[in-house]
Amino acid sequence: MYQKLGKVAFNGKLDKILKFSEHLDFPEKKFKSIHVAGTNGKGSSSHMLSSILQEAGYKVGLYTSPHLKDFRERIRVNGKPVSKKFVTDFVKNNFAYFQHTKMSFFEMSVGMAFDCFAKEKVDIAIIEVGLGGRLDSTNIITPEVSLITNIGIDHTAILGDTLTKIAYEKAGIIKRNIPVVVSEYQEEIADVFHNAAELMNTKLLFASSVSFPTYSLDLVGNYQHRNYKGVLLTLKLLQGFKIMDSHILAGLKKVIENTGLLGRWQILSEHPLVVCDTAHNKEGLLEVIHQIAQQKFDTLHIVLGFVKDKDLTHLLPLFLKNATYYFCSPNNQRGLDALVLKKEAATFGLIGDAYSSINSAFTAAKLNANEKDFIFIGGSNFVVAEVV
Repeated sequence: MYQKLGKVAFNGKLDKILKFSEHLDFPEKKFKSIHVAGTNGKGSSSHMLSSILQEAGYKVGLYTSPHLKDFRERIRVNGKPVSKKFVTDFVKNNFAYFQHTKMSFFEMSVGMAFDCFAKEKVDIAIIEVGLGGRLDSTNIITPEVSLITNIGIDHTAILGDTLTKIAYEKAGIIKRNIPVVVSEYQEEIADVFHNAAELMNTKLLFASSVSFPTYSLDLVGNYQHRNYKGVLLTLKLLQGFKIMDSHILAGLKKVIENTGLLGRWQILSEHPLVVCDTAHNKEGLLEVIHQIAQQKFDTLHIVLGFVKDKDLTHLLPLFLKNATYYFCSPNNQRGLDALVLKKEAATFGLIGDAYSSINSAFTAAKLNANEKDFIFIGGSNFVVAEVV
């Protein structure tokens, strides 16, 4: 399971998911889809797409990863998680196959999602890439439109150590004659997408170069305004679906209500203001820290934890020095020891104490904060998951 084990759990081939699809009678061919990839913003964009299409009256499947609290967050229909019975029945019915083929956790999950959406007869499914794109298990679909949100440095051990290499992996979702939207134009990698689109004889559009009205969102964070441009252009290219401006207005205002999205600038309490965010790479954290700096507060408290495979020399310098830090470690084998994090953070002027658990770090932050303070929780999906 990549979420807990890291690189060793990544398969990087499509042969098993293709055979599993055949075993399940090719469920991904029984519904229309939109494929969403990118380093940051793909989760938020996927939920926006689902919310707007739900407001337009369509039955919408939504597959995302990772989950924060409950595995069933990954597979939703019109915002409702797949039933426990569906999960257990699916595993029972396919258990012998899983044992024989030694499938990965992610391959099993993707097959389960596709089977669910086929049986539920969804009008369309929003399928978020798990990791990369080209060799991701979701990349056996032929979508109506593909969306790539933005490209940043993350998962370098698997996807490559440059933006160009990472963009090449993301561009792997571009299909022949299927239009593709890229949310943000990044000059140094634009040719990667142009070349891939040309090879696949398809239309490529950059959403950042298109003018759209300003919409109100329930997802807080300035970065979401870049995400929704990609979403709107994707919907504009989607054929056979009637989406009016009223659906867009309502869909963007009710993303959380319609889809159950967790962990994106999620406000947990008001006095003191407590916010968590799952951003965990340089580009995502830059946006979140910029958002933190715009808040009004007396004292800033940051509950912070990372996994071991993060390059902290690129991440810790981003954080604000005028804050009290509560260093903690996710409760699994990928978690970076809190004392190691404290020592490394001190070299960048980030001062605080190490705690034995995420809960004890958060409890200490709440005890030390007054009503006008601000508490931020982040650094890793696992940190946010435990607090949420």
